[in-house]
Amino acid sequence: MELSQVVRRRRMVRRFDPDRPVPREVLERILYAAQRAPSAGFSQGWDFVVLEGAAQTEPFWASTRDGDREPDAWLRGVSAAPVLVLCLSDPDAYLDRYAEPDKGWTDRDPARWPVPYWDVDTGMAAMLMLLTAVDEGLGALFFGVPPARHAAVRAAHGIPPGRRLVGVVALGHERERTTSPSLRRGRRDEADVVHWGGFGAGPGESGTGPV
Repeated sequence: MELSQVVRRRRMVRRFDPDRPVPREVLERILYAAQRAPSAGFSQGWDFVVLEGAAQTEPFWASTRDGDREPDAWLRGVSAAPVLVLCLSDPDAYLDRYAEPDKGWTDRDPARWPVPYWDVDTGMAAMLMLLTAVDEGLGALFFGVPPARHAAVRAAHGIPPGRRLVGVVALGHERERTTSPSLRRGRRDEADVVHWGGFGAGPGESGTGPV
């Protein structure tokens, strides 16, 4: 599939078919693509915990549950995904890398990073999973874990203390198409998003603003 088609077709899938597993070779191609994401200093500060099948995914869902409440439509649809990939970032990989001689930030001070690139780069790796899933004919969803459940998820899957849980990619075959109510907001107009030459400027305009 052409890249332009993949980009146009990418969407967040929320209803998965539990009876159609993801072949291991397809999953390996998706994870291979994720490892080709860019990273600051080529730090590659990410880890992926791959859960295949109900026996492995159920402990994840159990650790995210809040009491005995009945699952809503979102949870019923997404928890049917046959594969979950927990996307973890490793801040120490970046602090260590940038303390090396060619970078020279020997104090390892996180304040040097006004933007946490360990999370940014892991997010880019997750996006490559989403795009490769489309190319493989699969559905995919990226979602976050509520802050109050992070400790339980970490304990359920042996995640080391130094790793941050950036989000989770659900993978599988789409069972039925649904549309998020958020899409009713519409896509922002290009003229409101793209600023040529400076903030607030359009194509062919100066970005300096009024004099």
